[in-house]
Amino acid sequence: MATVEQGLASQLRNIETTYGRSIDEWIAVIEASGLTRHGDIVRMLKVDHGLTHGAANRVALVAIDALHPASAASDPETSLYTGDRRALLPIHARLMAILNAFGDDVEVAPKKGYLSLRRRKQFAMIKPAAKHVDLGLILAERANEGRLESAATFNALFTHRVRVRSAAEVDDELIAWMRDAYEEAG
Repeated sequence: MATVEQGLASQLRNIETTYGRSIDEWIAVIEASGLTRHGDIVRMLKVDHGLTHGAANRVALVAIDALHPASAASDPETSLYTGDRRALLPIHARLMAILNAFGDDVEVAPKKGYLSLRRRKQFAMIKPAAKHVDLGLILAERANEGRLESAATFNALFTHRVRVRSAAEVDDELIAWMRDAYEEAG
């Protein structure tokens, strides 16, 4: 399995190939725009340059880190996995890789302590816990079964929660639940 760093490097190479500019050129475009807020940069890259949301999000994060090194901790994904929780990053990376494979319309909205995942509406959340990653899903009329628990005591915005303790637990069953939530939100 690839590391998080290898996955990010691959994503950046794909962005360079798809959009015909190096990451350094994208950083120069962002610097010339004068924009500094993540959301503003993402919007500009999407509207003015035609990047997908996922590509614009990653380029914005890389540019902010390059242009403002002191704000490197502002990467919402990295900031969730500090200290002992860094060991959970492979789980997060695997979940995000699956979600991004569904389509380029997955919007990642950082919240305090977790990431909200949206299409036309929110369909999932990823939240690191002490020894596992909680995946909240919105699955209409789906019964609780096995590791697909009720989210009633976890987060009222979601119908179900899955506690993911290793990247290997992101199996076909979990991927199917994730896809169902993604499709229902579209």
